Amino acid sequence: MPKPNKWKFFKDADEAREYVVLLSYLPLKKFRTIPKFLRATSKIEKQLSESQGLIGYSLHAELLKKKFWTLSVWEDRKSLGAFVSHLPHRQTMIDLAYAMSQTKFTDWAVKGSDVPPDWDGAKRHMASE
Repeated sequence: MPKPNKWKFFKDADEAREYVVLLSYLPLKKFRTIPKFLRATSKIEKQLSESQGLIGYSLHAELLKKKFWTLSVWEDRKSLGAFVSHLPHRQTMIDLAYAMSQTKFTDWAVKGSDVPPDWDGAKRHMASE
């Protein structure tokens, strides 16, 4: 199985405070949608680099299985919500909705001392819901 991309930090996490972790699972229905999905991902990564409240993120892709995940840590739900509701992320959700199988999202609180979260642990967390 391919390894997730290296964690990209934008801020140092305060070990004593809590943050919001978001794990998203984004399976595509068809292989032909992968190039469009990857172009959109590139635009969203630029948006992430400019987002207020982002501590860091990592991406994981299994191209041959059409499966994609994102794992990110945010200062609070307000920051996460602002990211999701702004362009290009907002438009990408609309434009690619037809191409997705059953997406899954889960979020939870994590102490700064546990940032970045472990991918295996994050996927277990999602599977347990």
